[in-house]
Amino acid sequence: MLDYAPVYLNRYMTSLSIVFSHRPLCLLATILLWLPGCETLDRYDITMNEVPVYRAASVATVSGVEDTALAQCLQQTLNDAKATTLTDLTSLNCSHGGITTLAGLAQFTGLKSLKLSGNHIRNLLVLERLVKLEALWLDNNKVIDPIPVLRMVNIRQLDLSANPSLQCPERTEMRPQLAITLPEHCRSS
Repeated sequence: MLDYAPVYLNRYMTSLSIVFSHRPLCLLATILLWLPGCETLDRYDITMNEVPVYRAASVATVSGVEDTALAQCLQQTLNDAKATTLTDLTSLNCSHGGITTLAGLAQFTGLKSLKLSGNHIRNLLVLERLVKLEALWLDNNKVIDPIPVLRMVNIRQLDLSANPSLQCPERTEMRPQLAITLPEHCRSS
């Protein structure tokens, strides 16, 4: 048994000399093994000899949103959530932001909850593309036609109160499982 020891020892020493002759690779392997334990890794890029070996995920950037106030609210929410894609955003509160149009919001397809209370929104057609939307607050806006959101199959909660020009929907246009709050002029008719 001892006759084989020099052979194994020789192979082991050869392996060690290869590892240590490639110190940069050894260092890189050590760093990569250590990194998963870092909680703040997502904030740093790692380079070796000015060559990136790891790039931190960056926060998604808003583009294609027409309304400046909506774009700013979306970007701030993405930053706060550290969302790396637009679809990572599931909840958004842009109440009382002076928003007039929702053009460009359709790219945020992960939204399930959307608060747009106290704005100047009239047109709801864009919202039809947000198929995961379950709760929507549009109270105190300038909504006229509620039909685009009434057709959304996943909506469970909808607030359209304090929209003085809202065309009141017929009972047949509202699904039984929809909890809806309508303006005062629609409740009395």
